[in-house]
Amino acid sequence: MQLTSPRLRAALLAAASLTLVAAVLPAPTPLGIGDRLFPELGNPGYDVLSYDLSFTYKDNKSPLDAVTVIEARALRPMELINLDFTHGKVSSVEVNGEPARFETAGEDLVLTPARPIARNVPLHITVRHTSDPRGRGDGGWVPTEDGLAMANQADAAHRVFPCNDHPADKAYFTFRITAPAGLTAVANGVPGALPAPRAAGGTTWTYRTLHPMATELAQVSVGKSAVVHGTGPHGLPLRDVVPAADRERLAPWLKKTAGQVAWMEERVGRYPFENYGILIARANTGFELETQTLSLFEHSLFSGEGYPEWYVESVMVHELAHQWFGDSVSPRTWSDLWLNEGHATWYEALYADGLGKYSLERRMREAYQRSDQWRAAGGPPAAPKAAAPGEKIGLFRPVVYDGSALILYALRQEIGTAAFDRIQRRWVTEHRDSVAGTEDFVRLASQEAGRDLKAFLEPWLYGKTTPAMPGHPEWSGAAPVE
Repeated sequence: MQLTSPRLRAALLAAASLTLVAAVLPAPTPLGIGDRLFPELGNPGYDVLSYDLSFTYKDNKSPLDAVTVIEARALRPMELINLDFTHGKVSSVEVNGEPARFETAGEDLVLTPARPIARNVPLHITVRHTSDPRGRGDGGWVPTEDGLAMANQADAAHRVFPCNDHPADKAYFTFRITAPAGLTAVANGVPGALPAPRAAGGTTWTYRTLHPMATELAQVSVGKSAVVHGTGPHGLPLRDVVPAADRERLAPWLKKTAGQVAWMEERVGRYPFENYGILIARANTGFELETQTLSLFEHSLFSGEGYPEWYVESVMVHELAHQWFGDSVSPRTWSDLWLNEGHATWYEALYADGLGKYSLERRMREAYQRSDQWRAAGGPPAAPKAAAPGEKIGLFRPVVYDGSALILYALRQEIGTAAFDRIQRRWVTEHRDSVAGTEDFVRLASQEAGRDLKAFLEPWLYGKTTPAMPGHPEWSGAAPVE
């Protein structure tokens, strides 16, 4: 008996086939790349090559309309594609030009492409969504007095845009930000064409990075800002972004950057990116952040109340040093965070020592006296304890700052200044625009020292207590020096 037309029968058979395929697909579930500290962060199966992010800003209390375009390469066959994303509403998804089904699982956006993805196939993913700056204190968008800025460390980029939110997967970025007249939008990298006015009175600003970047280092700021241009060593373009009303008052601080870049270059080699500058935002974050090529600072740091000038300068150098240590050379896992913060703290302390305000040896001795306490509270530097639930920035404890700079001091004491300086320069040269971890550092240090340093460094990196300091048998974990 024939109950359907041939065309309808074909449609029913196709629907039945789709139903069968859907029935055998695995249920959407949050995935991760196995990071010990953030087990559901990052996604296996693909390598992101680039992000193209478009945001339309209205005000700092309204969700931004956004489009995220991801170019990637499949590393294995996939029937489902996981992206990290939360705090936004998705309206549509396309994979390789075809509509894809999407669902959420935890903080993952799980895509079902129209057809399975084969290994080594290029992936072109387009997600139309909103990006919501409201009601969060755990990173991502940061409301300022006149707009927004971004603070994505350690795992908050996916609260802004869909991504593979782990520093092990670096990619190139393009930003397109549309904002109302009277506001200025800035982002990492170099500007594209001149801002394009739109019919509605807004302006679209475009920026792109010339080097790959981890998602946690992305920066977009919108506000009543002045962009101040200058020139650093060997013609390096400098670009600072400050509240327009404070441009003149902040000018003396901005003029320090060129000298600070030169100071760092003398110690570790050429600055690794296309430009540099600082973004001073009227926001209360409780921290400063090394967003790539455009470090984020709280306005209050430069207010002249409570912070001596030498301290502010050394903090500026801390974030600048991160451009080499943490940005150009990104951590392979979040347990390698000590390589970021330990090195940035080291150069911060070295700079303060050079100013004659706070000697490096005194700071390291004080750190040594507190080190066992820090290790008990936060774990050893290269195996830190996970942050408490809902306190993601709790990972950034003293043990990964001064407690980790102490490892570098001990290494220099053990092998001498010349070998230590060679390690620093080679580290940022050999791993430029890449990722590296603790084992890589121990291997490289051993090569430069001309002997295996594993037995020396492992207790410093992983021990529950602090080893004896070479050259300072008198140092102990007693009360801090006054």
